[in-house]
Amino acid sequence: MGVAFFDLDKTLISRNSATLWIRYEWAERRISLGQALRAAGWVLRYSLGAVDLADPIRRTVRSMAGHLEGEIAERTARFYASHVRSLYRPGAHAAIAQHRAAGDRLVLLSSSSCYLGAAVSHELALDDYVCNRFEVDAAGRYTGRLFEPLCFGPGKVVLAERYVREHGASLDACTFYSDSHSDLPMLEAVGHPIVVDPDPRLRRHARQRGWPVQDWGVPAP
Repeated sequence: MGVAFFDLDKTLISRNSATLWIRYEWAERRISLGQALRAAGWVLRYSLGAVDLADPIRRTVRSMAGHLEGEIAERTARFYASHVRSLYRPGAHAAIAQHRAAGDRLVLLSSSSCYLGAAVSHELALDDYVCNRFEVDAAGRYTGRLFEPLCFGPGKVVLAERYVREHGASLDACTFYSDSHSDLPMLEAVGHPIVVDPDPRLRRHARQRGWPVQDWGVPAP
């Protein structure tokens, strides 16, 4: 059995969901303009290859300590419906259909939250999702810790290896689709790396390695 793993931001969807979430939270007045600008700055510098997002992600999770999980899950569902659902690329649907016809297992592999991952997986009828998950206490409140490893960079490889072992497969038989240089460890780990509308650093690397580069288009208005 093969597994087709899909990145989310700028791969399955045409935008970065973290940037959209920052704007959504600011518009709802749950964060200040200063907080929004700082967070957006981190995402911009990451997209330019200037910073690693692992530490900002962990700081964000620590800031969630004490908040109710149910509230975040509900807010994420509203965010998905209003800001993400319309962003799927045409090529994403085609690739998913191709792997489904081949009998592959379809799995979202994303640094987004498990709540957003669940919504995407349900919408696209994927078999599963592997995303960042957060520790919750007996009262349903976040502890400020996430389940390691972080689903980002090398952590994606660890989690993907764990997943395929549990399903009787190996990464050599897997495909991974991504747009981002941060996913180089995972792209190098699978037998079938495919690059989708890549950032400049990943495009150069793909050219050097001879990896397929695909254009999945943009969603209809």
